[in-house]
Amino acid sequence: MILPKSDPDLLQEIYRCEGRRVYATLVRLLGGFELAEDALQNAFVAAAESWPREGVPNNPFAWLVSAGRYKAIDQLRRQQRMTPWSDAAEQIDAIADASPAPDQREALEDDRLRLIFTCCHPSLSEEACIALTLREVCGLATEAVAHACLLTPTTLAQRIVRAKAKIRDAGIPYQVPDKDELPGRLGNVLRVVYLMFNEGYLASSGVDLLKPDLSVEAIRLARLLCELLGEPEAQGLLALLLLQDSRRSERITPDGDLIPLEEQDRSLWNQAAIAEGCDLVRRALHSRRFGPYTLQAAIAAVHADARCAAETDWAEIAALYDALLRLEPSPIIELNRAVAVAMRDGPAAGLALIEPLLDPGILGRYHLAHAAKADLLRRLGRFPAAKASYETALSLTQQAPEQRFLKRRLAEIGG
Repeated sequence: MILPKSDPDLLQEIYRCEGRRVYATLVRLLGGFELAEDALQNAFVAAAESWPREGVPNNPFAWLVSAGRYKAIDQLRRQQRMTPWSDAAEQIDAIADASPAPDQREALEDDRLRLIFTCCHPSLSEEACIALTLREVCGLATEAVAHACLLTPTTLAQRIVRAKAKIRDAGIPYQVPDKDELPGRLGNVLRVVYLMFNEGYLASSGVDLLKPDLSVEAIRLARLLCELLGEPEAQGLLALLLLQDSRRSERITPDGDLIPLEEQDRSLWNQAAIAEGCDLVRRALHSRRFGPYTLQAAIAAVHADARCAAETDWAEIAALYDALLRLEPSPIIELNRAVAVAMRDGPAAGLALIEPLLDPGILGRYHLAHAAKADLLRRLGRFPAAKASYETALSLTQQAPEQRFLKRRLAEIGG
């Protein structure tokens, strides 16, 4: 297959689908983030130069890993010539002796899983683990990670730099820990897989609402964790991701506009994913060792069980949110519970719960909180107040389909 010089789309698609997997393998082979990042970029530059002439290789992943590895060796040799006293020679020997093994896909040898465990080492803070994983494993832009973490880009960048330095200086190994160490490392790893999925399920910014590749990769990693551990909460996380992802095809129109949950055609939801997710929820709940992901999955299962929006058991959902708040108190969960209470007891009841959450120190900058308030005000017929809340939500969102949705709501109430 020859790559047309006039059509870079194929190379861009390979970068989008394989880039972070290539990067993860290069981190293992090269032993560092910065060198691997340079090698990744150099490998794709080499592909852009070579593939139009010679054709796309049968295994682009293996080609890119090999090219990146040799580009890194060349870079270190140049460094050695300029600074003979550096440790470049030892690095070159280590890289040259390493076997790329690009086609080994056994669960315990999965490079992206290795990279997640490195980024989630217990010597790093939870905040640093999340920021580093979203940036390095998911490949999100610093601005997008900052938005997801509710930080400024400068603060986020400094946090990532400090985390990388700690991994380098402490000699944190790039590996999946031994089985006896896995349970203590599970919490942060589940958290970052969940956040990876969330960025694919509802992108923090950009023109597209969904990033399916991230969601699919998060589900794959969740499966690996279930195989590796067999822990009920890992099963609960996988269940949650499957149940949420089952609605993917119905969440946006062909033009990329958002479809609210109550307007989706439930007959087109992925029934195989729902069946697997519900089975995993039952198994996790029966273990009596479940956590917040299992309860969130149970909530998603209640939605999936309803044949239409009107048949949703909001009383059960509100009760599950009560249990979830006891396990993991957070303003976001309180917001979701308030919406469930509004559906069970009426919009005024939900509004009374949401308004205290809009304090600037809690969810005052969270666009979905203002959008939820606006929707309840709209249902109460309080259109001027609803308009103000929709406008606040619109000013805070960076996601183009959400912006269009909020503008439609404003138009509906005469805004």
